[in-house]
Amino acid sequence: MKSKLNTFSWLLVFTLLVLFLIPGYSPANDKSQKIDELMTTYHKYRLFNGSVLVAEQGKIIYKNGFGFANMEWDIPNDPITKFRLGSITKQFTSMLIMQLVEMEKLRVDDKLADLLPYYREDTGKQVMVHHLLTHTSGIPSYTGLPNFFAEISRNPYPVEDFVKKFCSNDFEFEPGTKFKYNNSGYFLLGAIIEKITGKTYEQVLHENILDPLGMKNTGYDHHKTILKKRATGYEKTFDSFQNSAYLDMGLPYAAGSLYSTVEDLYTWDQALYGEKLLSNKYKKIMFQPFLKKYAYGWGVRKVAGNNHTDSLTFISHGGGINGFSTLITRIIEDKILVVLLNNTGGTNLNEMNDGILKILNNKPYNPPKLSIAETLYKTIIEKDVQASVKQYHQLKKEKPGHFNFSEAELNQLGYTLIQKKKMSDAIEIFKLNVEAFPEAFNVYDSLGEAYS
Repeated sequence: MKSKLNTFSWLLVFTLLVLFLIPGYSPANDKSQKIDELMTTYHKYRLFNGSVLVAEQGKIIYKNGFGFANMEWDIPNDPITKFRLGSITKQFTSMLIMQLVEMEKLRVDDKLADLLPYYREDTGKQVMVHHLLTHTSGIPSYTGLPNFFAEISRNPYPVEDFVKKFCSNDFEFEPGTKFKYNNSGYFLLGAIIEKITGKTYEQVLHENILDPLGMKNTGYDHHKTILKKRATGYEKTFDSFQNSAYLDMGLPYAAGSLYSTVEDLYTWDQALYGEKLLSNKYKKIMFQPFLKKYAYGWGVRKVAGNNHTDSLTFISHGGGINGFSTLITRIIEDKILVVLLNNTGGTNLNEMNDGILKILNNKPYNPPKLSIAETLYKTIIEKDVQASVKQYHQLKKEKPGHFNFSEAELNQLGYTLIQKKKMSDAIEIFKLNVEAFPEAFNVYDSLGEAYS
């Protein structure tokens, strides 16, 4: 028995030695392969078109590009493709604000009306910088205006004029009492940065963050600038892609006008562990969550971890802007970073992010699922809506784990059919959604809208 155990032990040691002496082999490579398989499937199913980077213990273990940065010229995405970040911009704005706080040029309890003399005094005297940073100001978001995208978003405005016209409406609630995500607040923070420094937001961004860190592939996006390796923004349709609507990039401003690469965002992530940009004292303030677990430009919460008795610090933020969706996630204790930058409009990056994090934690993850809406749409075009309803029931019975049968899928399909003037088909799809989700209020609302 002793001899057999010794033989087994030597075989085990030999096997481990072989694994770790094989050039390039490591547990990280196994994770990298699984991440690549996951993201390749998402791309195959038309759910991801962009670049991804994953780091663990502060080291990059995976980076890659999928699909095209420019579909008209077949230019592929890669780790140095520049994507519009959307609201990931907010974390850079909050850093600039906290740097001014550390330099004692600003306090988080300073009032908006005192910082911007041109702002209306009645409401501005009640709003603090802290409220702007945490989406608790009560000021309505300009992107929530009913006519913003249709009538306003294409036109340039000077900062002061835009503030007066679109960021100065009456409160939706008393400052500090509620959380409501708000682009106006971060636009106002950009205006405050300019007022205090006497420089443009873009200048301060370069001088205080981008240049010190060597983030040469990150900046403020200007439509007129010839920017090498810039991704074009697209919107996915059920059967193709189309160019996204034009947006004047002066309007997202300090709330959403930056571009970057997955590699530059890794540089940013690493800098946040040190004190080159901001001391630990003020970083602690910046990452302190308030209402709805939102801190200064970041969502911050605790999650369970495999190797920790205490929970892990999960810090993240997403972004969405015409033709782009983005997500950055940091888990501090394990120095994990996941960056997903996509240039085909809205997609479920949170689902992909969850899969990657489960791979890193050696947990089972859900595989990507095909869009049932895309499948049904093709059947409606090639046959009719009755055939698609029959197909839905058949696939749900025979392949329940292969397709995404969520409420949102049929809802999106119904509205697409309305846009294409296929009203009777849309009504049948909405009725199917009511049948599938009888407890959901939105399915009835959508059906009623189609009838009206």
